[in-house]
This record gives sequence, structure tokens and C-alpha cells, in this order.
Amino acid sequence: MTRIVLFENIHPSASEVFKAAGFTDIKTFPSALTGQDLLNEVKDAAVIGIRSRTQLDADVLAQGDKARVIGCFCIGTNQVDLDFAMQKGVPVFNAPFSNTRSVAELVIAEAILLLRRVPEKNARVHQGFWDKTAQGAYEARGKTLGIIGYGNIGSQVGTLAEAMGMSVNFYDVEAKLPLGNAKSCASLAQLLASSDVVTLHVPGGAETENLINAQTLAQMKEGAIVINASRGTVVDINALNTAIESGHISGAALDVFPVEPKSVDEPLDSPLKGHHNVILTPHIGGSTQESQENIGREVAEKIVAYLQFGASKSAVNFPEISYLPKVGAQRILHVHKNVPGTMAALSNVLAERGFNILGQQLQTRSEYGYALTDVDKPITGPVLEALRTLPGTLRCDTLAM
Repeated sequence: MTRIVLFENIHPSASEVFKAAGFTDIKTFPSALTGQDLLNEVKDAAVIGIRSRTQLDADVLAQGDKARVIGCFCIGTNQVDLDFAMQKGVPVFNAPFSNTRSVAELVIAEAILLLRRVPEKNARVHQGFWDKTAQGAYEARGKTLGIIGYGNIGSQVGTLAEAMGMSVNFYDVEAKLPLGNAKSCASLAQLLASSDVVTLHVPGGAETENLINAQTLAQMKEGAIVINASRGTVVDINALNTAIESGHISGAALDVFPVEPKSVDEPLDSPLKGHHNVILTPHIGGSTQESQENIGREVAEKIVAYLQFGASKSAVNFPEISYLPKVGAQRILHVHKNVPGTMAALSNVLAERGFNILGQQLQTRSEYGYALTDVDKPITGPVLEALRTLPGTLRCDTLAM
């Protein structure tokens, strides 16, 4: 039986998808696990489902030698050692689309709140003051929103902003087709200098680390607003704090941080705490009931497609093969190093043992290859072992028809 473990309170919609497909051995956990507790749970799991807090590094993945597929029920996948998973022949799936609306709505809401100085006004009322002044409070209409990273989320933020009457500029390292009346900027400096509100929607990694720093903050308009709902390492927190204290940046909203608390009762350690013009949220950009339900279903459906058909479309670390109807008696899933002669050797093993190939598809990705092969009769143990011992083989499994 296929054992499935799901960590971090993944929405029940995921379990519903698995059960509907006939997978009933499902164990769920309300939070992330670490250390030996995590190792104990993944060692016999065929499917591992996580969100952003569970860390599946090489040491953990080495213990989970029965894992066939990993699902990240979120957008990011930096909590998984993707290269090591690929070397074990394990595809990793995520949900790049299901929470885009939730994140986009949060960004727009924060832009309006900061433009209107709502966080400060709210705090003042709670403190006993009735400050009705309009000084420093502005409409979103007519302002320019600068989007850094014009992908799934960034482009939707721009669409919502235009509906409110904002002008939208964007900067992306790749050429992107603008939606609506959005305009592409030739450089990051051009975007920063022209924007009243700057919002970040870029991936993590060395290329974007401290993208917003003392130098880029200085390039922004006096009184600009900074919003980061992408990755915590993208903003130099100390530099932002200095810019806020000096008044050069009039407000900021951060949903992600370089180091985030690991539990509900652990406080955030940040110099930005206490500023009346800074909104700090606990990584809730995608935390709506709608998005979590959609994410649970999206990732689970991808996992089921892999378990039942070997389909790897949209895997983040793996050669992608779309759904193919199964023909014959058995389907072979062969993951291997992308070297000459591998497919010939696989076909020879089958031909020498009297198997006829009824359908086959190969896809490569850099130094790795993935082949689906349908044959006319069931694969026996000795034949499977022969396939697994072929030079360059990383993993070989079979699916019943």
C-alpha cells in the first residue's frame, strides 16, 4: 500500500483527492517535524507532502529511501534539496498558481493601508487619540506601482492595481508580455525612480539576495512605499530600517523575513518592529481558505497523476512528461543519467527477454533523462532488477495497468 505523510496542516482537499484515487494510507500532522521525529515519519513514506517549514535536506531524503514523489503545498521549493531528490529519481511538485490571487489581494490591501496611513491611525485611536488629519494620506488612484518580478503573482497585482486607477510599471530579467496598460522598464533603477509603491515578486537565491539594499533604496522616490511578499532574503532589513527611520521610505509591508519564527509562540526578531508605518505579517500571503483548498487539490492531483501514470508535467526538478494513456500490460518508469546508449540498453534488456514495446516517451533535462515505456506483458522481478542495474540508472519503477 502507498503510504502518504502530510505535514503542516495541509488542507483536507489533498486527502480527498488521494482517497478518491484509491490511496487511503494517509497520515497527517498539524505542524512541521524536525530531527528524529521527521526521519521516523518519512522513512517508509512513498509520498511526502510539506509546506514551507519542513526541511527536506539531503540527510532527510537519504533516510526516506522509499519516497517516490514529494509535494510542496506552496509556491516555494527551497526547503527541499531538489538536486538530491533528482539524483534519487524523485520528482518534486508545487503549486505555482493556486494562491496567486490571495497574495495579490494582500499586496494591494497593504498598498492602500500604507498610502492612507491606516496602521498609524488605527494605533492612535487605540491609544485614545482622534487624529482626523489628511496630511500624508493619499489615494491609490493616480499613483504608480512598480512591480519587480512580473510572473504569476506580479502580473495579477498589476491587473488589480490598474482596476483601481494606478499606473503600473514592471521590471523583470526576462522579457514578459504586459497585461493591460502595464509598461516594462528597461532597468531596475528606472522602475525604482518612477514608483510610488514598489512591490517584490521574485524568487529567492543568490541572484536576488538583498536586491533591495541601501543603494537601491536610495534610488527610490522620496516617500515611496516598499512591499515584500516574495522571499525574506530579498530585502536588506537593516538598510530598510535605516531608510524608514530617516523618512526616505514612508512605509513598508513585509510578509516574509530572512529568519522566520518556527512556532506560534516564538517572536519575530526584527528592527522593524515598533514602527507605526510598517506592516509585519507572519508569511500569510497565501493563507486564505480558498487558496489552501486550491493548493491542496492542485498538488495532490499532480502527485496522483505521477503515481498512476508516471506523468511529471510541471515537476520543478525533473524531466517533464505529460499524461499518456497506458497501453499493454505494464508501464516502466526509468530515471537515468542523460548519457548515450541508455535507451538502447533499456530496449535491449526488454527485447532479449521477449517483451514488445507498445509505447515509449523520453524526456531529458540537463544531465538527467526520464522514460516511460509500455510493454505487452507484466514485468517480473528479475527483469526489473536487470533494468535497475543498467549503467546510469537512478531509479526504475513499474505501474500496473
